[in-house]
Amino acid sequence: MSFLLVALGAAVGAPLRYMVDRAVQARHDSLFPWGTFAVNVTGSLILGVLIGGADAVPSTLATLLGTGFCGTLTTYSTFGFETIRLIEDRAGFYALTNAAASIVAGLGAAFIGIVIAEAIWP
Repeated sequence: MSFLLVALGAAVGAPLRYMVDRAVQARHDSLFPWGTFAVNVTGSLILGVLIGGADAVPSTLATLLGTGFCGTLTTYSTFGFETIRLIEDRAGFYALTNAAASIVAGLGAAFIGIVIAEAIWP
């Protein structure tokens, strides 16, 4: 059953990541990878909510959304690739900003998600 939940979540998360990434990036005339940044921060927020509500969220929903959906919505490999590409393109400031902002914003979003979950499910 878990395998099917992960597959179902992934079937939604992966195409959504692609569509959101392309839509966000198309709106910014910048070397900075805004699309990947947006999906990674969003996924961190969702995972934070799931972690914060671990006692209230059914394990099947956590598997579907946490592992399946967020596992394919977020993308560490693309983050790494885009950061290296920025370095290769001599856009060191953007590379450093991407790395630092992604870590800070991702952790911050996860923390905010936990706070939200604890407010919903005290």
